[in-house]
Amino acid sequence: MRHGNKVNNLSRKAPHRKAMMANMGSSLIEHKRIVTTLAKAKALRGFIEPLITKSKTDTTHSRRVVFSYLRSKEATAELFREVAPKVMDRPGGYTRIIKLGARLGDNAETAMIELVDFNELMLADGGVKKKKTRRRGKKSTANKTADTIESKKVEDKSSEEE
Repeated sequence: MRHGNKVNNLSRKAPHRKAMMANMGSSLIEHKRIVTTLAKAKALRGFIEPLITKSKTDTTHSRRVVFSYLRSKEATAELFREVAPKVMDRPGGYTRIIKLGARLGDNAETAMIELVDFNELMLADGGVKKKKTRRRGKKSTANKTADTIESKKVEDKSSEEE
């Protein structure tokens, strides 16, 4: 029975699963987005988000802890140098999973997992906010035409006086 066992084994033994998560985590940090199966993306989210949180405090201990999980000196350095300063004010939710559909070969559900603060397209759209409008009735065209006629009359009188 699986009482209390909530980890997704991904049909792998523990050492294989840990090595795979380390490799996928390193790739995600270096490339900022990767395409994989949906199950692996969900498992990777649970693996990488605590490491990003740990990287917010740049101490020797946190670097060693993160390195013990990632097993890549380059990925650890990039996590502390580039990723951590960008996500410093974010309280969580550093990754985004976007479903891509089924893979042709084996019909597995694929997904793209990416670091949220590194998607330039989404950041560009988020920077320009639409002006919010309320649903209200517009002034009738009769009022507009009456206002323009009166303003023209005032202009004509002022030009005649000169």
